[in-house]
Amino acid sequence: MSANPYPLGLRLDGRRVVVVGGGAVATRRVPALLDAGADVLLVAPELTPALQARVDAARLRWVPRRFVPEDLDGAWLVQVAIDDPIAAAAVSAVADERRIFCVRADDRTAATAWTPAVTRQGPVTVAVLGGGDPRRAMTVRDAIRDLLAVRLAAGESAPPQNRADGATGTDGATGGRVALVGSGPGDPELITVKGWRLLAEADVVVADRLVPGLLLDELRPDVELVDASKIPYGPSRAQEEINQILVDRALAGAAVVRLKGGDPYVFGRGGEELLACAAAGVPVTVVPGVTSSIAAPAAAGIPVTHRGVAHEFTVVSGHVAPDSPASLVRWDALAGLRGTLVILMGLKNLAAITETLIAHGRPPGTPAAVVQEATTGAQRVLRSTLDAVAADASAADLRPPAVVVVGDVVGALDV
Repeated sequence: MSANPYPLGLRLDGRRVVVVGGGAVATRRVPALLDAGADVLLVAPELTPALQARVDAARLRWVPRRFVPEDLDGAWLVQVAIDDPIAAAAVSAVADERRIFCVRADDRTAATAWTPAVTRQGPVTVAVLGGGDPRRAMTVRDAIRDLLAVRLAAGESAPPQNRADGATGTDGATGGRVALVGSGPGDPELITVKGWRLLAEADVVVADRLVPGLLLDELRPDVELVDASKIPYGPSRAQEEINQILVDRALAGAAVVRLKGGDPYVFGRGGEELLACAAAGVPVTVVPGVTSSIAAPAAAGIPVTHRGVAHEFTVVSGHVAPDSPASLVRWDALAGLRGTLVILMGLKNLAAITETLIAHGRPPGTPAAVVQEATTGAQRVLRSTLDAVAADASAADLRPPAVVVVGDVVGALDV
């Protein structure tokens, strides 16, 4: 009988962690390492779009090749996120020689360290080891999370029930279903209780790049994770293919969660996915999420409405330039409004948008702000004016995801 593992909380802030592999397992594990402040080196010939987005945002360093022993120079921990047992064994052998703890996705018995099932509630982190049985660890973890949610969440009087309700139809003969779940603006604790419950029950999770990575870290080990990331102005998986994945997995009997950043119906194409599922006879549950159009300004100290300042706010997509024939936005009409204008996905076209608004009468000195990666540890806020915000955002090297706010509310809470 093997000895019990020794539980330990690693303080990885600023310390090198090497992740070998760039697929679904790495996509799930990297966010928790970044959340811990680790200096992550990713070694893999190819990456998922979600990991590529983190590389592009300078969150981690990527070496686009196969592993070599020198990759472990200066490392404190290595995570082997590949399913090739021979390659994984080679990495762990090098780690063993150098006395570096090694986590292996392919073979827990051959690893020198295990990743526990984790739940987080504010400053409280609970990690459960199930004696080498991931399913046992997840079951205990979920029970603890339910209890913490009851004790710590305001207004909660009972733990979430272990069932999926609210579907738009009855389950078919296969028992499969799809849930369109909004995960919120970035903070993993902003997902709804119902959204988290459906995620915990899922057999398949189809996730966008904007979903909180720590939610993926808490999935059961046997969950199929499909990376449906859509990098702005870069590679993307066709919407039709995403629709087909949802339908195929549900018809095969799986509980499928389509996990989206923000809200499924606020520029999330959730309606298209619901229609595709309905056409195939797949029941769908829609779980609203906290939309970044409200959450991002709030996180930056900007109310979208304020008594005596703004009595309305308008949310608009800026992913299509104002002068494009494909644009459905009446920018001239928006320029004449007195309330708050919130622009999503508009960073690339911000200069053209602001010029159009000014040309149609919005005062150049109107306060404006840009909030990047709202509610996360990487949040940045830039305050400017309508005539200068595009240049200021470019000079500050702000990147998507970012929300632009235009209106007097930008300074309403300044003291």
